[in-house]
Amino acid sequence: MQVNYFIIGIVVLIAMGIIILLVLRNRKDEKDFEKDSIEDAELVKRQDPDKD
Repeated sequence: MQVNYFIIGIVVLIAMGIIILLVLRNRKDEKDFEKDSIEDAELVKRQDPDKD
């Protein structure tokens, strides 16, 4: 049985591309989530009369 290194290389490159894509999307989503939670916290502070 022979190992086809060309096919293995293509599969590894595709797998690395998918992993990089997922990591970049996760970072973007995390930044958006943090931004939204900060905006929500500021909105709650402005609307809470007990905090004044």
